[in-house]
Amino acid sequence: MIRTASAREASPRHYLMCPPEHFEVRYAINPWMDPGTPVDRARALAQWEGLVARYRALGHTVDVLDPEPGLPDMVYAANGATVVGGRVFGARFAFAEREPEAAAHRAWFTARGWADVGVPVQVNEGEGDFAVTGRWLLAGHGFRSSPLALGEAQEFFGRPAIGLELVDPRFYHLDTAFAVLDAEREEVVYFPGAFSPGSRAVLAALFPGALLASEADALALGLNAVSDGRHVVLPREARGLFGPLRERGFDPVGVELDELVKGGGSVKCCTQELRPAPVQPAVPPPASPARSASPAGGHASPQSMSRAAR
Repeated sequence: MIRTASAREASPRHYLMCPPEHFEVRYAINPWMDPGTPVDRARALAQWEGLVARYRALGHTVDVLDPEPGLPDMVYAANGATVVGGRVFGARFAFAEREPEAAAHRAWFTARGWADVGVPVQVNEGEGDFAVTGRWLLAGHGFRSSPLALGEAQEFFGRPAIGLELVDPRFYHLDTAFAVLDAEREEVVYFPGAFSPGSRAVLAALFPGALLASEADALALGLNAVSDGRHVVLPREARGLFGPLRERGFDPVGVELDELVKGGGSVKCCTQELRPAPVQPAVPPPASPARSASPAGGHASPQSMSRAAR
């Protein structure tokens, strides 16, 4: 169903991000990376700060993970963990160059009192390959995360997990080819060409009304986007998505992150969402048991006992 903008409501989000103070492209672990391409670190930092400012202007909370020397990809904070319902499922990276990031993320959560922090056995690269809707945990595999991570995450979160096979190395993580627009309404956008035929069939069955992106917008990393249910923050170069998003009642917010694209990531890669534990409704205290019987053989009510005492 097509919705108007007035029907969309943004909800406050909580994000974890890491500044690109040590960002550089000194190795190639995805097709976007070229160690021969110079990086303007000051420009990358300014673009990152612009994204943080945008989130805060939209009413969201941003926590900052301190960057560590020697880990140039820490700016892509989404890869460090997946947080659902107040539970933290840590990452295990496919490449040795990034593996220390997993421990840095776990230490951050532990130091701040997150009690349930899981250490995975299988390779998973956090929200790079996990996407969360109201009903499902979507799990990408094919280039980074192991297909066995799906079962491990399902067991940890107690949430049905659906595997999606990526087949185009340009879209090496799920978050380069798929984005959740409205988790509760199960609204998503994706690029079909990034997925195997079977996974395309699964996506069509799960999300029959999904917005389908063009290859050009996918290559602009337009699906590496973050939505709060109304505002969709995405690279400004993905212009082909702006109109269709508006037609569905979303407000696209274009940002400039081209310096960080040199490492293979954009908006979502820089943004880990901290989904809180659900608020449990207050439970009323149990009623006091009756202590005497009524003349009719039933239990006397507290009111009748009070009247009798008078």
